[in-house]
Amino acid sequence: MPSKKDREHCHQPRPDWVPDEASPAFATWVMQGVTPSGNTRMDKHAPRRRQLSIDDYVDGIQKRDTGILARAITLIESNAVAHQELAQQLLARVLPLTGRSLRVGLTGIPGAGKSTFVEALGSRLCNEGHRIAVLAVDPSSTITGGSILGDKVRMEKLSRHHSAFIRPSPSSGSLGGVARKSREALLLCEAAGYDIVIVETVGVGQNEVTVRSMVDCFLMLMISGGGDEVQGIKKGIMELADLIVFNKAEGDNRPRATAAQAEMKRVLHYLRPATEGWTTPALLASALSGEGIAEVWATVEEFFKTARTGGALEQRRRSQSVAWMHALIRESLQNDFYQHANVKVQQPALEAAVADGRLPALAAAQQLLAAVSKQ
Repeated sequence: MPSKKDREHCHQPRPDWVPDEASPAFATWVMQGVTPSGNTRMDKHAPRRRQLSIDDYVDGIQKRDTGILARAITLIESNAVAHQELAQQLLARVLPLTGRSLRVGLTGIPGAGKSTFVEALGSRLCNEGHRIAVLAVDPSSTITGGSILGDKVRMEKLSRHHSAFIRPSPSSGSLGGVARKSREALLLCEAAGYDIVIVETVGVGQNEVTVRSMVDCFLMLMISGGGDEVQGIKKGIMELADLIVFNKAEGDNRPRATAAQAEMKRVLHYLRPATEGWTTPALLASALSGEGIAEVWATVEEFFKTARTGGALEQRRRSQSVAWMHALIRESLQNDFYQHANVKVQQPALEAAVADGRLPALAAAQQLLAAVSKQ
């Protein structure tokens, strides 16, 4: 059992250091800030960080300062009106610096080994001279609203590499939030000079469609022997995938992975490719041993070469930008609708009437829509 002196040292504040989200020690520092009672300790003596101006953000991002990049992403994730206005000014300033990275989306069912795969792939790419940014979307609890945000812990080796930047972001229970925050974070990472940006998300369905709408190449990670319970997830996402990889193809599982690969190739033969001019392949890999990782990335590079030559890459980004504009319009209209004074007054009673079966849902919706037009 630790001595009293050891316990006091464990909780001793470090006034000379302010943690930021880009530091590999961030998760460890947070753990030290939890008292035995479970309450988070707030050090009132810790120095406050200087408030940054737009010029500070832009200058720091251009100088590839990961601390300022992390603070810039925190800014765009904020729901405060003042922060949102500042974030949009920042994005407008750095927009000319964006668009030069390879945008890769990665999905897979829980247990497919996504974090291990990203670490193996990212470490290899960093060692080859690339700068890698990983944006990991953590699903938020629908009850508490909290997220685990554990990707920095799971990718411990990659998080220590000077050419890698890992940013876990909570989905906050909103697919629109995932799209806005992750897309804008992606642009900031591009402006900071990261030439490969990987957006990782858990395989739960609609999130994949959202991530597909912001990346160039969409990679689906699978494992053999998943069972019939995941077939619905596979079917909906396979049509979005530019590359399918069976992970954990090592040891005794290698024959099963090979059989699953052969079956997948037959299925893909009958599906329309997600990208025009490209045939979706099915590959084997082992993130644990590193086998097949080089082949996976070589295939991704071949995808980008084919997509650029055929014009599919440029067309995809153009259509994504326009679709993004319309998505923001819908989000803004929805927010304005629910903030309307008449809607706030009538909504509770109409919701109760619908819940009790006294009023059809369509009739209630029409009444709320009509309430907006009333002055």
